[in-house]
Amino acid sequence: MKYDLIIVGAGIVGLSTAMHILKKSQKINLLIIEKENKIAMHQTGRNSGVIHSGIYYKPNSLKSKNCIKGRKSLIDFCKKEGINFDICGKIIVATNEYEVAQLHKLNERSRINGLSDTKILSIEEIKDKEPYCNGISGLFVPQTGIINYLDVAEKYAQRVKESGGEILFNNEVQDIIQRKDFIEVRTSMKSWKTKFLITCSGLYSDRLAKLTNPNLPMRITPFRGEYYLLKPQAVKYVKNLIYPVPNKDFPFLGVHFTRMINGGIECGPNAVFAFAREGYKKTSFNCRDTFESLTWPGFLLLARKYWKEGFNEFYRSTFKKAFVRELQKIIPDINSDDLQPGESGVRAQACGIDGKLIDDFYYIVNENIIHICNAPSPAATASLAIGDDISEKILKKI
Repeated sequence: MKYDLIIVGAGIVGLSTAMHILKKSQKINLLIIEKENKIAMHQTGRNSGVIHSGIYYKPNSLKSKNCIKGRKSLIDFCKKEGINFDICGKIIVATNEYEVAQLHKLNERSRINGLSDTKILSIEEIKDKEPYCNGISGLFVPQTGIINYLDVAEKYAQRVKESGGEILFNNEVQDIIQRKDFIEVRTSMKSWKTKFLITCSGLYSDRLAKLTNPNLPMRITPFRGEYYLLKPQAVKYVKNLIYPVPNKDFPFLGVHFTRMINGGIECGPNAVFAFAREGYKKTSFNCRDTFESLTWPGFLLLARKYWKEGFNEFYRSTFKKAFVRELQKIIPDINSDDLQPGESGVRAQACGIDGKLIDDFYYIVNENIIHICNAPSPAATASLAIGDDISEKILKKI
């Protein structure tokens, strides 16, 4: 069973990469191997469905460049394929003078990143867009939108199959062995030979990369994001998307309100350390996952730096009233009775051995293998740009 190229992982980035490769060269014999029984079951299928603008990311970073390029490509793709989306814009809200200063810095960054139509809002302008929103200043980002990324991933998969690619489910990769003239990929079911390999396995990206890079200088640290949904009587409080000003000292965006493309309003997420890489429940626990995280020197340094923020996240996870108080900073009229439990997702966040979260997309490119080691948000928005970039890298080798 020999292939020109095997891609491990049928999430949105792996599927986009395969689609781009086959579009550019349909002669390539390509196989996608997926451990689940269908596509996009983890980060792709459990995110909040936001089309990100690119406002938060460092100028000239891979996140910034791929998000800006990918957003435009995604919108064009959805128009062509008839996928439902809505570029509704979002408001980032400041509730104190310190946050106002940070809001203006964000606006400056938006200009550097090519978002020319953002606008600082007065209290009255905030109320015009979101009547129940509390804030002394706001930043309107018109490029932000909403979508269902599972719809996008399914269309990518369809294009892959139409171009001759194969997708194999229920096969978990257990080993990668580099032979003299080929790579052997062993799964729970059988083994395959391939000339070239791309791993794009999200929550398990470090484990696969370690198989060929034993001294890998990063590990995946899983963070669970927990959501609530507004009950029908409370959806009036939010028209579109409302975000707080992010804490520049903590690498997450804070709890926010998101209108979903299929209806309803989502509130969250928090960012709680997960004791399992697929730890979608508060009771989820995996011994190996936990041991690997807690014994990684980088995680211990990270925990020491952010222990106060981490404690607050666990506190809000445990006590609903604390979560509600955080929401009330933006929408004061909301109370506990307005919320019902929603779904959770786990973010695969790469942590370096120095204790710093890797704040950009991170790839390892070897002679005949590419490992996509870190592709958190905005990877779904940027999926077409990432897929195009990775396809160029591998096609040069092929």
